[in-house]
Amino acid sequence: MLLLTFLLMLLAFAVSLFLGILGIVISARLRGLHPNMTLAYRHIALPIALAAGTVALIFTTVLEIRNYRQARALAQIARASR
Repeated sequence: MLLLTFLLMLLAFAVSLFLGILGIVISARLRGLHPNMTLAYRHIALPIALAAGTVALIFTTVLEIRNYRQARALAQIARASR
């Protein structure tokens, strides 16, 4: 569960960092300025990765709870049919 959350958060960080760098470079070229790459890390990639990690943790927790309840219900049905 935590491994999946970590991998999804890492993937979200990588994608948002790439898109943030791309956006900052394009914006700087249009304005004729030097791009400030630290903005891509601090203001774009990190908040998106934290939000995606939170969503992934909640999602995987819900899936694990559903799986546990389903396995418990199936075990009760198997015990009752004996």
